[in-house]
Formats: sequence, structure tokens, C-alpha cells
Amino acid sequence: MPVPEALSTARSMDLDLVEVAAGANPPVCRIMNFTKFKYEAQQRAKESRKKATNIVVKEMKYRPKIGDGDFNTKTKKVEQFLGEGSKVKVTIMFRGREMQHPELGRRILDRVADAVAHVGRVEVMPKQDGRNMTMVLGPDKKAQAAHAKAQETAGTEPVITDPGTEPVTEDAGTDPAPEVTTTGPAPTDAGATGR
Repeated sequence: MPVPEALSTARSMDLDLVEVAAGANPPVCRIMNFTKFKYEAQQRAKESRKKATNIVVKEMKYRPKIGDGDFNTKTKKVEQFLGEGSKVKVTIMFRGREMQHPELGRRILDRVADAVAHVGRVEVMPKQDGRNMTMVLGPDKKAQAAHAKAQETAGTEPVITDPGTEPVTEDAGTDPAPEVTTTGPAPTDAGATGR
């Protein structure tokens, strides 16, 4: 169909003449409502973006001289982030003379990787970057599924422990600490005379 005839046909139907394939010989055109076509294309793109998974990279910072309590708290957060499907960048920050002992940072990163091995795996091995040493952990669905199955068979809650220590559990059958009794005069509060 010649172009002028196609244009008049499109105008008579209150539609647009849209060139679909310009590279074809002869070029291919289509009679359609172009604004409706653009709107539907936007809606399809929006749906595909909604279905796409956004991987978020969280960061947790440690120090070479971190205490056990802080280590366990931060490691639990790392485990939570991995369980939610986020990647985690673990950073060891060195100051002053700590720079002379990167093996301390490497040891902490290895402890973190071991502690969260049931929910994630190391994606980027530890590397020194100026005053920081970084490592990237990513969620591992297979390890999470295996850990969940092992927990079901054991029937217990997961316990995060430091690889070098034993988990502390309180036995329900034991009594609390025994009362301590003393013999002799009762202590007096000489300083509380009210003057």
C-alpha cells in the first residue's frame, strides 16, 4: 500500500501510521493508536522491573581488637543480612600500628566466614585496600536449605558461636546458684545516718 493511501486510511480511523521495521525492504508500517502502544510498553517495562531482584550490598565494619561480644553481635547481623538475600561487605579498619599486623584482620575475616558458612559463602576473598581489609560475602541458597533441613532434624534453634569456643547452653534441670549464708554480726550501714 502506498504511503499517502496508508496515511489517509489511518486518519479516517483516528489512528496513527507507525513505522515498525525501518530496515526492511520495503519498510513495514502499522496502523495503531501510538499513545496506547507507548503506555502498554511502559507498563510491561514496569512489571519486568518489579519482578527483577535487587541485590543490596550491606557493609559491616570490624576492628582488629574487637571483643567477643561485639564480634558475635556484628556476626549475627551479617548472618541476618545474608538470610534476607543481601550481599555483605565485611571491612576490617586498621589504625596506627595495627597496619603492621594484617594477619589479625585476616583471622577475623576467616572467623566471620566460618561463622556464617551455613547462610553464605565468600564471593571476594579478603584483600588489603589501604588502611582497610575487605571481603564480600554472598547468600548461598543451597547452604541455607541444608542448614534449615539439619535444624529440622535436630529440632533446635541455630546457635552462632565463635569457631574456637563451645556454645553455652543453660541446662533446665539444674537449680539456680545456692544461697550463701554468713555467720557473725550483720553488716551495718554506718554512713547512712541522715545528717
